Amino acid sequence: MERRNFIAGLSAIGLVSVLPHYAHSENIINSKIKPKMLKAGDTVGVVAPGTAVSDPEDLMRAKEALDYFGLKMKLGRSVAAGSGYKSRTIAERTEDLHAMFKDKEVNAVFCIRGGYGCSQLLDRLDFDLIKKNPKIFLGYSDITALHLAIHQMTGLVTFHGPVLLSGFSSWTETYFRKALFSSAPIGEIANPTIKNNFRVIHPLRTIKSGKASGMLTGGNLSLISSLMGTPFEIDTKDKVLFIEDVGEEPYRIDRMLTQLKLAKKLLDVKGVVFGECKDCNYEGLQSSRAWDYSLGEIIDSIFSELKVPVFSGLTIGHTSDQATLPLGVDVEMDADKCVLNILENAVYE
Repeated sequence: MERRNFIAGLSAIGLVSVLPHYAHSENIINSKIKPKMLKAGDTVGVVAPGTAVSDPEDLMRAKEALDYFGLKMKLGRSVAAGSGYKSRTIAERTEDLHAMFKDKEVNAVFCIRGGYGCSQLLDRLDFDLIKKNPKIFLGYSDITALHLAIHQMTGLVTFHGPVLLSGFSSWTETYFRKALFSSAPIGEIANPTIKNNFRVIHPLRTIKSGKASGMLTGGNLSLISSLMGTPFEIDTKDKVLFIEDVGEEPYRIDRMLTQLKLAKKLLDVKGVVFGECKDCNYEGLQSSRAWDYSLGEIIDSIFSELKVPVFSGLTIGHTSDQATLPLGVDVEMDADKCVLNILENAVYE
């Protein structure tokens, strides 16, 4: 029986209402959809799908960032005011996201921050609505849950990059503009070479030598781990995988990487880029020191077993300098040079 007729049959007997929203889309979409690039004067829909942002000074900072890039701001209905102080209901946050994709005047959807709670939205999202209204979708950290679900359910290329409350260093701005304001491929991404005396601020390290190419996927490790066993778990087969996190003790990083390994998510990858992991060693943490291995030892232990190139330290995610990475485009990585090259355009003119 054809799937469409099957759904129609369920509807006739009153069972279709029990199907989750994601049942209306294939689990993994093979074709990719690219959003239109941004230009000065465009309107950006601002949402808080995780933690709420109620401080008027934070809202002012978000508008300040958009003004700087010549963009207009349209605030989600429940961002500044809603049911709670530190959170909004799942329904409020979902409706804000749907409204921005539906709104014909909105050219892109930016997250004002990450925080916690994005995974709660996944089984309520209308993926058909998003697919029919493709737009730039930008954010990182907890937003990883939305990136993985949206891209895998719709094929839309989404962007792991700064939220509106990010610091936007000049290096961050350069790659932000390349990713969102130009229809050319972003090209090579290598860490800034700023030094503190004789040491670089953002050190890189080759774990496994070599080059690899494939479609890019990834995000925050904690979120990737939390989605395992759900319809939205990450698809890593033949992909270049990037991972980042912040404030996680080494033993927790090991636990999450081991989970990915046992789930065979590292078995068929083409290569791995492990981002700069701020505050992920014992120094500065109120640590139980449940385990004595350092972050570097754990990375070596997990990834040295792979037969694909791996390097660590790229400035993605929770860093002062932050690259904007498009999920779903073709890339090449060189683990010996510690660079990631975005080969394919992520937006169209």
